Amino acid sequence: MSAFILRRALQALAVLFAVGLISFAMFRFAGDPVNQMVGAETSPAERLEIRRSLGLDDPMAVQFARYLAGAARFDFGISYQFRQPVAQLLKERMPATLELALVATILALVFGILMGVYSALRRDSALAKLFQAISLIGVSLPTFLIGILLIYLFSVILGWLPSFGRGDTARLGWWTTGLLTVSGLKALIMPSVTLGLFQMTLIMRLVRAEMLEVLRTDYIKFARARGLRTRAIHFGHALKNTLVPVITIAGLQLGSVIAFAIITETVFQWPGMGLLFVQAVQNVDIPIMAAYLMLVGLIFVTINLAVDILYTIVDPRLRSSIHQPA
Repeated sequence: MSAFILRRALQALAVLFAVGLISFAMFRFAGDPVNQMVGAETSPAERLEIRRSLGLDDPMAVQFARYLAGAARFDFGISYQFRQPVAQLLKERMPATLELALVATILALVFGILMGVYSALRRDSALAKLFQAISLIGVSLPTFLIGILLIYLFSVILGWLPSFGRGDTARLGWWTTGLLTVSGLKALIMPSVTLGLFQMTLIMRLVRAEMLEVLRTDYIKFARARGLRTRAIHFGHALKNTLVPVITIAGLQLGSVIAFAIITETVFQWPGMGLLFVQAVQNVDIPIMAAYLMLVGLIFVTINLAVDILYTIVDPRLRSSIHQPA
């Protein structure tokens, strides 16, 4: 098992290096950040001095090496726009993004699994068909449109929920959370539903398909022949085996939720890392853009590594294949 974890860790480091290289090279063509920092009256000499102070006149290889050395210490330089350390800016906005992503993922898992199991066991019922229709809507509609529709319905027409912002937050050390305040909970409802709807429909359809497949297997038929209760067959045997592939999908989807929270945060003006990234793109703030993609890459590879390890724990067949000599 230790050799397996070591191989996965080395692969994760290679992925992070590739992400850093691609993103850093790509942002060289995003525009000149100096143009966003100074006015039209700035002289060429002053522009050159600013470029020199930022290290933008160094060769790309030197800039990339300096960036990797800083990223290894979680030092991503100074933001061109905010004139603050990028690590500090990400730290301030990370709680909002992670809170939104975790709530959206929990909603997607709970309701996705429940709806998927019900749709598989009662696939001819009216409620199961309604769940199928909801899944089609969740898969078909883009995220920003879902967010706009929710704002129009619950904020503009009904006036029940706030249309933007995070509401009041409580501070627990350096962490801030809106889960402990009424306005924070209200502000979290629409963004989390918007962000988790696609993941919920994906999990629901996966659970339904896997559940139907498992229910047709021989050992389920044998369990029925032994006279086991229906509840024990459905939830003690069928659901347990259904959740094995769901673990992989759900784990990877958590990384996707964090990465693609940009759209949801922009629609609801949620003060997270995604909104910060959008502002950085608008102002060609290369340190923030590169740091955000590196952070998302780190989250992805960490979750992928955790899912691989968890998968081997859940499925004994993989453990045996890992320990077999090559």
